Amino acid sequence: MAKLCVVNVVGLTPGMIGEDTPYLRKIGGVVRGMKGVLPAVTTTAQASLLTGKTAAGHGIVGNGWLFRETGEVRFWLQSNRLMDGEPLYVTARKMAEERGEKFTCAKLFWWYNQGAAVDFSVTPKPHYGADGSKQFGIHGTPDDLPVRLEQKLGAFPFHTFWGPMAGLPCSEWIALAAAEVLRVEQPTLTLVYLPHLDYDLQRFGPTAEVVKRCVREVDRAVGVVTEAAEKVGAVVAVVSEYGLTEVNRPVYVNRVLRKAGWLSVRSGPFGEVMDTFNCRALAVTDHQVAHVYIPNADDIAPVAELLKATPGVAEVLDREAQAEYGLNHARSGELVLFSEREAWFAYPYWLDDRLAPDFARTVDIHRKPGYDPCELFLDPKLSFPKLRLARRLAAKKLGFRYLMDVIPLDASLVRGSHGLPAKDEQSGPVFLSNDDTPPPQSITDFKAWALQVLGKG
Repeated sequence: MAKLCVVNVVGLTPGMIGEDTPYLRKIGGVVRGMKGVLPAVTTTAQASLLTGKTAAGHGIVGNGWLFRETGEVRFWLQSNRLMDGEPLYVTARKMAEERGEKFTCAKLFWWYNQGAAVDFSVTPKPHYGADGSKQFGIHGTPDDLPVRLEQKLGAFPFHTFWGPMAGLPCSEWIALAAAEVLRVEQPTLTLVYLPHLDYDLQRFGPTAEVVKRCVREVDRAVGVVTEAAEKVGAVVAVVSEYGLTEVNRPVYVNRVLRKAGWLSVRSGPFGEVMDTFNCRALAVTDHQVAHVYIPNADDIAPVAELLKATPGVAEVLDREAQAEYGLNHARSGELVLFSEREAWFAYPYWLDDRLAPDFARTVDIHRKPGYDPCELFLDPKLSFPKLRLARRLAAKKLGFRYLMDVIPLDASLVRGSHGLPAKDEQSGPVFLSNDDTPPPQSITDFKAWALQVLGKG
């Protein structure tokens, strides 16, 4: 089989590729836009790239959703078993076996990596202590691969993968790790995820001057991977999951539901938490899309009317309408909301910041019942936020209990978001390759394209 290296550059659009991106231009071929999937968010798009299905087929209806069986909202899970549909690397392996050929796959920082049927993997996975402490770490297959990579490259800069310090170092490390895996293991299929362009696009918006620098930075990281891929004779493809749009206002849909009596909370020593079992309606917010879960069928119509009248809400989709967008899966909410293009959905449900849960002011991607881009900022209301951060880190190193409470509650700070269909081809997902196989027209066509390329060998 032919070798193929796929580099997923989050937030990259066709309109960003030009004179400032020499490594991307060096790949050759025609820069094309691809039709995206809905919601246009990371885990849904990645699942569609790998399976060729929409959310209705693979079940990844967002970066997180309500697990009705447990009453828990869970975001950023890693288990590959959550994804239905046969992924690219499984289909390719079957094809290789039929041809009597060897196939190996490296999956580097793509989501749903744990338990994936791949030969080499690396994914972020902190260690959690019994006292609530957390230590950064990475996990992978085989067991010694993360160890070998960190011995060669230094520790993975986890603090730059997400949070207020998120930025270039994580993409640089992943690119060097991918180059090392390509050189040593020479996988048939290599999947690489470079995340950092996405961060400042959310902080400052896609038209901010700082984005030009970020594009140049990610171009250099792409160059590290593609040069290594070319040395082992691999075809190169660059894709992305979505483009971002400028936003100027958050929509607090859970506060709307609470004020109308649909959403319940439980008060406690650490602030208010959402009481999911007693909520007659709650929204799991994910950028510009929200899933609204309504256990009683009689409540669906009045909740829909309330939300249709909410400023910033562009569409309210019932089950029938969800089918038109490929979102009609059992995990989806009884209603799905799309925001207006200049708006996005913020998760807060409390009505008084003094009653906000303690995790609201921290980076806590697993306990918040919605995606929170405020985690990319240090609270500007703090007089010396970096000093506060340093004190919390010192307390951590000394073994004391600490609360890294440096995240703002002001969602108006966010300037870029995504989740909706791209307004034009130049601002949506990108496709670029040095192979002459006819390019995919959409994200759901990518799997078939990749199998064609792999089959040429």
